[in-house]
Amino acid sequence: MREIHLSLFAEVLRYEELSAEDQRLVDTAREATLRSYAPYSHFSVGAAALLENGETVSGTNQENAAYPSGLCAERTTLFYANSRYPTSAVLTLAIAARHAAGLLARPIPPCGACRQVMLETEQRFGRPITILLTGTEEIYRIKGMKYLLPFAFDSAY
Repeated sequence: MREIHLSLFAEVLRYEELSAEDQRLVDTAREATLRSYAPYSHFSVGAAALLENGETVSGTNQENAAYPSGLCAERTTLFYANSRYPTSAVLTLAIAARHAAGLLARPIPPCGACRQVMLETEQRFGRPITILLTGTEEIYRIKGMKYLLPFAFDSAY
């Protein structure tokens, strides 16, 4: 038997420590939470992507009474970005969430399905995506999906 040890890396930042460009992206993700359609969970998620062409796109979670029919904010954002700007890589993706009391203090991680789509988006353009998981108290900056999805299932299989 042998063991494999994985290293994960994330920078923990305050909003004020972000670049002006990243602050705008975080603000866009936070604003997007207000457009979420979450009548069942009352947990609103927004995401915003900065693209290589300079465009910013955003999306929200969309729930449905038939739960599998809904979609997460990360996927609505990435699918829209890839559909609207199919030749422009995603540079940075910011994710924010709120509940009835307001924006969450701690960052939330994306679900497994969203991580897989984020990985595929990286592979599509051959470059890592910087991920900003945002809370009001701290923000995690993660430089690529290898830190969020170790042992990823990818096109190499």
